Amino acid sequence: MAGSRKHAEIDFDGLGDAALVELARSGRREAFLQVIRRCNQRLFRIARGVVHDDAEAEDVVQAAYVNAFEHLDGFRGDAMVSTWLTRIVLNEARGRLRARKPTVEVEQIEAAQGEAGRVLAFPNRFGAEDPASAAARREIRLLLERAIDALPEHFRLVFVMREIEECTVEETAECLGLRPETVKTRLHRARQRLRAALEDALAPALGDAFPFLGARCDRIAATVIAQLQARGRLSDEVPTTQPSSTRGESPC
Repeated sequence: MAGSRKHAEIDFDGLGDAALVELARSGRREAFLQVIRRCNQRLFRIARGVVHDDAEAEDVVQAAYVNAFEHLDGFRGDAMVSTWLTRIVLNEARGRLRARKPTVEVEQIEAAQGEAGRVLAFPNRFGAEDPASAAARREIRLLLERAIDALPEHFRLVFVMREIEECTVEETAECLGLRPETVKTRLHRARQRLRAALEDALAPALGDAFPFLGARCDRIAATVIAQLQARGRLSDEVPTTQPSSTRGESPC
């Protein structure tokens, strides 16, 4: 009983990557869930940027989590856990893409032309809206998603990481195996392409693009936890029914 009280006192929301991974290595269910909640949105968006399909993107993220959590010793702490998981998701997504069609090599893009101006000014969150405005925003979001989908993959992934997920140039370069200069150049080209297709009226939609929150986030978390439990990776076997967290970095 004392051990259970000690477990319950841990503030998982406030833990850093190293502490969370250490608890996950010991099989703590809530540590796994906290990592999933923090990373789900980014990983889904990046997977979808490769495979172009919501359902397959969910499969990619689920498989990547199970693979990563089965090999936690591979996380050495020299990068953020989100960066480490991003690489695994990219490998999984690109592997699936190779399995269904031949890969095409992308020509080397010339040196960076600078990072002048965002294609649109996209806020991340919005206040209360009337139903008509909310419906219009949904339509705009879908239009924007289609425009992003239409970008070539090498531009699309950089755009998703830099503009939607707001990753730094350095983290984007590390995740994608690129030089920082190449990241800047590809972002510049992506912005040019989108600017030609979109008007400033679309600006409020980007923060809502490719949502992966609430029930969808909970579903993949539950599936991953069930697989880890079946593989004997969890030390605390009491099922978790805690509702999605909205504090801190957790997007669910």
